[in-house]
Amino acid sequence: MTTPAPNPAPARRRLRGLRPILLRLHFYAGVFVGPFILIAAVTGLLYALVPQLDEFVYRDQLTVDQVGDQRLPLADQLQAARAAHPEGTVESIRPPDGADETTQVTLAVDDVPPDYARTVFVDPYTGEVRGALTTFGQWMPLRAWLDELHRNLHLDAIGRNYSELAASWLWVISLAGLALWYLHRRDTRKLNRIALPDREKKDRRRTLSWHGAVGVWIVVALLGLSVTGVTWSRYGGQSVNAVQAHLDMTAPSVDTALAAAGPDTAVGGHQHGAMPAPTGGDGLLYGADTALRSAADAGLEGPMWMYPPAEHGEGWQVAENKRDWPTRYDAISVDPDTGAVTDRVNFADWPFLAKLTDWAIGAHMGILFGIANQLVLALVAIGLITIVVRGYRMWWQRRPTRGSAWAAGRPPLRGTLRTLHPAALTAVVVLAVAVGWFLPLFGISLAAFVVVDLVVGAVKRRRTVATEALLEA
Repeated sequence: MTTPAPNPAPARRRLRGLRPILLRLHFYAGVFVGPFILIAAVTGLLYALVPQLDEFVYRDQLTVDQVGDQRLPLADQLQAARAAHPEGTVESIRPPDGADETTQVTLAVDDVPPDYARTVFVDPYTGEVRGALTTFGQWMPLRAWLDELHRNLHLDAIGRNYSELAASWLWVISLAGLALWYLHRRDTRKLNRIALPDREKKDRRRTLSWHGAVGVWIVVALLGLSVTGVTWSRYGGQSVNAVQAHLDMTAPSVDTALAAAGPDTAVGGHQHGAMPAPTGGDGLLYGADTALRSAADAGLEGPMWMYPPAEHGEGWQVAENKRDWPTRYDAISVDPDTGAVTDRVNFADWPFLAKLTDWAIGAHMGILFGIANQLVLALVAIGLITIVVRGYRMWWQRRPTRGSAWAAGRPPLRGTLRTLHPAALTAVVVLAVAVGWFLPLFGISLAAFVVVDLVVGAVKRRRTVATEALLEA
């Protein structure tokens, strides 16, 4: 006697029962959050295409005219940079990685926007200062400008709300849309064509098929962009940081504190009676060549960044910063007097979740896998742009053909929550509250959608009652 196959009908009924709420959520979020997602996609597309252009525009600062036989000591290069730009303090130094690259000396100055710095470019063979640019981290001005455009539309803190709203809703809209498209393909018996459009269809059905098929192709990338985008957000990022700290996802850092000097040792490690090391400001830059040699002896490779001591009693921090695959982030602390490595953190010893976070962010920025990463991001951005545009086109195609010329497509019917089983309704509410607490802008905007929907519904019911009363009179 054969065992009957399990009946999938209950599961299908449960999934089908969620369709109205998914449709309503997808519709309202798409209509109201769609513009923010569209802006993020367009600015992200520009950002993905800029690295090579950035290198071309600033080639005079980034490269030397002629490769020499031997580089000057790093101390001499720092002296040349400070002679040309004595303002501020030295924040970091990037020694050349390639033979034709300049040395980058980054200064913390007061006359640039917050989070920006001034980077001085020095020919390592001649000591010639080849220029100075306002930079954002490692990015040159063009890339920094596009980065800020994508992040906050150059509107500072208030502008970050747009990108956080887009990132907070993108995963919800994507998953809801995927579920709806799956149900549609299953009901029309075209599940084997879930990733293919219906070219033979016309009007709204053709638009819908392209909208859904393109979404299937890029949904995984959209989920990744949403999650990594939230990590940089203003409010949701705080929740992510708390989770990272709790789960030990944060990257470890080297301890730059040096051992206390002995009684026969003066400041800087000199014997008693000898001239102490310079104090304050550029006096903390002594030992740069020693730190660079120690880093090479310790096996660190370029690209590297060097950070001078913040105060006496601290060592130089030298860290690899190879952000493309395979990534390298080994870091050491070096005593500027003896060249001894006082602490070391290897990338191999990072917690796995910290590595995964770094890789995901690198992929989001288009730097993890080089030009292939950029091309994928560009294709995903173009796909997302077409999805948003087709979504609005479908809304337009649903508009009434009679009546006002400004009429818009009708939203899905109300009352979806009342049709849910109490247990399912409770789960939906609890999930919405939990996600809203973790992602505050998502929670606030979702509450706003609900309030607006309730107000619109109340107004329509009032009009209906008034109309019926007039008809009965």
